[in-house]
Amino acid sequence: MASSSSGDDDSSSKEISSSSGVDSSEEQLRNWLELPREVTASIFSRLVATEILNNTQFVCKSWFDICKDPLVWRKINMYNIGEADLNMELDRMCRHAVDRSRGNLVDINIEYLGNDGLLKHITDSCGQVKRLRLACCYNVSNEGLIEAIAKLPLLEELDLSLCAFSTEPLETVGRHCPRLRSLKLHCQAYRSWFVDPDMELEINEEAIGIAKHIPELRHLQLLGNPMTNMGLQAILDGCPHLESLDLRRCLSIDLKGKLGQRCKEQIKYLRLPHESTEDLEFRIGPDDDGHNAPNDFSDDGSFDEDYGSWYSSVADFVFDEYLDGEFDDYPDFDSSDGSLDYDDFTVPENF
Repeated sequence: MASSSSGDDDSSSKEISSSSGVDSSEEQLRNWLELPREVTASIFSRLVATEILNNTQFVCKSWFDICKDPLVWRKINMYNIGEADLNMELDRMCRHAVDRSRGNLVDINIEYLGNDGLLKHITDSCGQVKRLRLACCYNVSNEGLIEAIAKLPLLEELDLSLCAFSTEPLETVGRHCPRLRSLKLHCQAYRSWFVDPDMELEINEEAIGIAKHIPELRHLQLLGNPMTNMGLQAILDGCPHLESLDLRRCLSIDLKGKLGQRCKEQIKYLRLPHESTEDLEFRIGPDDDGHNAPNDFSDDGSFDEDYGSWYSSVADFVFDEYLDGEFDDYPDFDSSDGSLDYDDFTVPENF
C-alpha cells in the first residue's frame, strides 16, 4: 500500500508539472535568468569578490556578462581565510576586482591581506570611495595608509580593526576627509593598571588626536583602547556632535563620577567598557572563544593570571611571526608571472 501511495503522489506531481507546461526546476532557473540585469548585479555585489571571480561568473554566459558590469563592483569584500601562500593571488584578484569597477567603487573591505601597493592601486583607480575597512592588514604601513587617505576626499566611514597604525593617519583624515562621520579603531584590550604621569599623554595620544583632528565625528568606536579619563575628556570636548560612542574593553577609564554622568548626558548611544562584545567579529580580549573578554582584575581586586598568560602568548606569537619575516611587505603585484587572467579565457561552447 505504501508503494502504491508513493506512486500516486509521483503521478500527481507529474500531472501538476505537466499542466503548467514547465518542470519546476526549469521554471526556477528561468525566473533567475529573467531577473532585471540591475537586480542580478545588485545581488552579486553582495558576494565575496573571490566567489564571483572563481565561481559565479562561470555559471552561464549571461552571468559572465553581468559579472563584468561595474555595478557589481561598487562594493568589494576581499579576505584571506588564513592561507599565507594565497596572499599574492588574492592581491591580484583584488586589483582585478577594482579594475572592473571602472572607478565606481564606493565601499571596500579587506581582511588579512594587502600592502601599500594594493592600497595605492585602489585609491589611484577609485577616488569615490566612501567606506574603507582594513582588518588585520599587517603589511600596510603608516605611510601607505596616509597616502591612500589623502586621495579619498569623499570618505565617510573608516574602520581600522587590529591594525598597527600610529596616530599620524588621523591628522591626514582631518585634513583630507571633511565628510568623515564614522570612525572605528579596534585593538587588543588591556588595562593600564599603573599610569606613569609622564606617560599619560602618550597613552592618550590616539584619543587626543581624534579630538583635535576629526571634530565632526558622529559615530566613534574605540574597542580595547588603552586611553584613560584624560583621553575620554578630550573626545567629549573636541567632538561635540558625537551621537554614538562605543568604549567596550577600554579598561583604563573610570566612569563612576562626573565623567560618566557627562557621557550619559552628551552621548545618545553609549556602550560601556564592560559590556558584552559577543557581537564582534574579532577577538579583542583574552577569552578563549573570542567574546566577552574577562577583566584583568578579579572581583576581589587581585590580578587575573589568566589574562596575563593570554596576553603574553599573544606577544610571543607576534614576536615569533616578526622573526620569521611574516610581517615583511609582500612584493608588488607583477602581472608577468603567467598566472590566470580572469578576463583571458575561452567561453565554453555551451554558454
